[in-house]
Amino acid sequence: MRKTLRGVLSLAVLIGTVSATGASAGAATAAEPAATLSGSTSGSESTKDIRDRILAIPGMSLVEEKPYAGYRYFVLEYTQPIDHKRPSKGTFQQRITLLHKDTSRPTVFYTSGYNVSTSPSRSEPTQIVDGNQVSLEYRFFTPSRPQPADWSKLDIWQAASDQHRVYTALKKIYSKNWLATGGSKGGMTATYFERFYPKDMDGVVAYVAPNDVVNDEDSAYDRFFAKVGTKECRTRLNGVQREALIRRAPLEKKFAAYAADNGLTFSTVGTLDKAYEAVVMDYIWAFWQYSLLADCESIPADARTATDQEIWDSVDGISGFSAYADQGLEQYTPYYYQAGTQLGSPDIKQPWLGNLSRYGYQPPRSFVPRSIPMRFQDSAMRDVDRWVRNNARQMMYVYGENDPWGAEPFHLGRVARDSYVYTVPGGNHGSKVDGLVPAEKAKATAAILRWAGVAPAGVQADPAQAKPLAKFDARLDKRDAEIERNRGTLRP
Repeated sequence: MRKTLRGVLSLAVLIGTVSATGASAGAATAAEPAATLSGSTSGSESTKDIRDRILAIPGMSLVEEKPYAGYRYFVLEYTQPIDHKRPSKGTFQQRITLLHKDTSRPTVFYTSGYNVSTSPSRSEPTQIVDGNQVSLEYRFFTPSRPQPADWSKLDIWQAASDQHRVYTALKKIYSKNWLATGGSKGGMTATYFERFYPKDMDGVVAYVAPNDVVNDEDSAYDRFFAKVGTKECRTRLNGVQREALIRRAPLEKKFAAYAADNGLTFSTVGTLDKAYEAVVMDYIWAFWQYSLLADCESIPADARTATDQEIWDSVDGISGFSAYADQGLEQYTPYYYQAGTQLGSPDIKQPWLGNLSRYGYQPPRSFVPRSIPMRFQDSAMRDVDRWVRNNARQMMYVYGENDPWGAEPFHLGRVARDSYVYTVPGGNHGSKVDGLVPAEKAKATAAILRWAGVAPAGVQADPAQAKPLAKFDARLDKRDAEIERNRGTLRP
């Protein structure tokens, strides 16, 4: 039987009420199609405008509304407790976006686990079910950060409770089925939400979600890097990484000039030397995370004869030399904090480097200001892993064959029901259902439609007929958005 933590989150404790009249004054959209003014593209809504219904929710306020054909798109803020166990101890504003299609359609609850984009977009499940999409910014990513910031309140339960509270508020308007989804850290977030609030969602679609159950045991990554891709490609990558450390002196001189030209500083990591090596140590991981095997052709074939500029360009283009400067780290402090307190982080041996590395894989503590205390909780990921193995119901995991983060995936136990793990052949960290082999793609699509309550009769009779209900939209359906967001560092 599923267990859940609920009692502390009663909506009776909602903090603050924003009137629909006052909050909506700032963002009328004259370009909005007349057909959507009731809040529905099909005419099935209440005659009350959907914006008014949303802003009638206590604590909800409008930042802006943006026009998009066939939808209403809202950027919102919602008043959340800093501590869901003690709601009276203060609040913060959490940013939300809502891509509204029709309250008669299912709703997909999306989170990247990082910042939220304020441009209209659809996750893959949203396109598949032709539904609404609620996107939530993860707590402590600016501007959704309490002030002053009590970092002890940044944990997976508090974040899941944010989602639960948003879902409970919006479910009164969007009463059809809900699915949780996200990629990478967003897939982890969707999993944690399901673990703590298993009665909320009708299904979970988690993409490329790492599962670091035992933080100090990372041999799975070493085995992955020993065989990923082809020997030729691995040799090229290993060669460039070695040369970047062998030529540390001239390349660090170049790095110092680059830092001066771009105003980069290194107070958090400590020194330019540590920042330089951290970038180089990420090089091979970052290649397989973001690239495909065919991209090996762009790697110098013989790094020993390559120029300094060629080595620099290859490392910078894949790892990004600004990644571990203060300016590159600041936005991601919440991630590194969580990696060093609950999520865990990888550490790989990279034996081809010999004794060239001075620091090894630096831990998350190196990338978080020392003013923020951190203590790792060994039990957090073990609890989630155990729960997924023993309680998964209507959960789906999609991984990429060549994605390093998939070396430690989620596993389903024998008692899992209507749940699946799929792998995209040759896929990287941007792997989606669309990249699966045809039979698995149809089966996965059929499951998503079924969980959302919108599977056509033909699909119910024959899952092989399953396909997305909404046509692909080049602007809305940018499948590489998540992977591009984190390009240049070792972050999920």
